[in-house]
Amino acid sequence: MIIDWYPGHMKKARAQIIEILPKIDLVIEVLDARLPVSSSNPLLQRLRGDKPCIKVLNKNDLADPTVTKRWVEFLEKQQGVKAIPIEATSRRDAGLIPKLCRKLLPARSLAKKPLRVLVVGIPNVGKSTLINTLAGKKIARVGDKPAITTCPQQIDLRNGILLSDTPGLLWPILENLAGAARLAASGAIGDNAYDTFEVGLTTAQYLAEKYPALLMKRYKLSELPKTSLAIVEEVGRRRGCLIKGGGVDQHRAAELLLRELRAGSLGQISLERPEEAPGAFEKGITNETQS
Repeated sequence: MIIDWYPGHMKKARAQIIEILPKIDLVIEVLDARLPVSSSNPLLQRLRGDKPCIKVLNKNDLADPTVTKRWVEFLEKQQGVKAIPIEATSRRDAGLIPKLCRKLLPARSLAKKPLRVLVVGIPNVGKSTLINTLAGKKIARVGDKPAITTCPQQIDLRNGILLSDTPGLLWPILENLAGAARLAASGAIGDNAYDTFEVGLTTAQYLAEKYPALLMKRYKLSELPKTSLAIVEEVGRRRGCLIKGGGVDQHRAAELLLRELRAGSLGQISLERPEEAPGAFEKGITNETQS
């Protein structure tokens, strides 16, 4: 499964980021706490050079807290990187970010010049929600569909920080099949760009391996079916996704499983673990920079 999803405005966003980075003091990259590698843009690490970077692990409330703790430790091993788990709608959580910006650039604060901060993130990761929370008012458009932000903008937080916002950015072709499936499962990619049933099967297999107890509890299973297809079908039976003759509508069942995963109805679940992704941030950089 190759997900080919690279609208024209995303190509434009890449050019905008390349143009604006020399004027930026610090980068905030908003990631999905459930999949910090797959929701990161591998091009950004090279482009930002030695500029400090805050990796914001958003949707922390949906992620497995023990796994998120390990992700923070993993990410902070990178040069110039600090990581912070948050829920973007929380003013308390968001309020920690300006303090961290000043801590990373104390000399800039002493110079009494505004910190110029670039906020980046793939579509539907919560970047616009975070900006609105930081600003204390609705500035960036927010929606549950990918690619809401389409134009760059600057926001003065009136606290010594000047934010530059950009449209959501993904790399051109998601050739890493596992990463593509995780992005699709999280809701970062538009529904028309992937096979819901196939992603549902992949997700069911992962949940069976990593979170069998949560899967069984949610769907009241006394034992876990042995295959991903059987899991999806059992979910369909339990949720009334039936067709004429009593069979299971597999597509509807897979869709329901993904919808409940995204809503957090199954519990706090992480789709990636740091020990499974050594060197993952370097993947795809060569192809991207040459395109």
